Amino acid sequence: MEIGIKKLDELMNGGIKKGSNILLIGPPMSGKNVILNHMMYNSASKHENAVISVNTYEPGTRVLEWFRENKLNLPASRIGIVDCTTRMIGGEADEDEIIKIANSPVDLTLIGIKISQLFDRFFIRKNVKNIQLNINSLSALLMYSNIKTVFKFLHVFTGRIKAMRGLGIYVMESGVHDILAVGTLNQLFDGIIEVKVENDRNFIRVSGLSQKTTPWLEYEIDGANIRIG
Repeated sequence: MEIGIKKLDELMNGGIKKGSNILLIGPPMSGKNVILNHMMYNSASKHENAVISVNTYEPGTRVLEWFRENKLNLPASRIGIVDCTTRMIGGEADEDEIIKIANSPVDLTLIGIKISQLFDRFFIRKNVKNIQLNINSLSALLMYSNIKTVFKFLHVFTGRIKAMRGLGIYVMESGVHDILAVGTLNQLFDGIIEVKVENDRNFIRVSGLSQKTTPWLEYEIDGANIRIG
């Protein structure tokens, strides 16, 4: 399964195998959200997969606006968003076919229910068998819940992704969690997409998804475009 970043897909011999769960980790302001959105767009528009996006930092409506602003046409029939932010900040939030509402990132039970509702919408009612689950971000979940609770929550959905031969992408901020927490969650992932910033330059590499770790590749972000050179 290609992620839509040509150079990385080539180095990974064509992309990521089905049933994989991937950690996307890097520092703040390094472009992780654009990388995630790029993978989301590539999956839904190019591969006609269903994408479930769990957002703990911004309202679901803002996620959709980003794609419109960047002239990326997300097919509404294959997108589902769990909004964990709007009610937490006191906003009004009504559910519709695309956006489901959780009270806050602390309510893992309700978040899990909303994810399951979207799984059912795509997998059972719409008969879409290829599903991508994005959780942005694990760092927010860890702010409100302990590592044991987050691990149990993720174990359920990483298991479902494997069973369904889908793709899971889970975002985490680097440098803000202790080594034990990162090591514990790493057990759930098949590979890592790492991002780093050095001297105001962004670099990306992939490990665990092919026979060897890719080299660090410098990249630039221009709107919704990711240029590796």
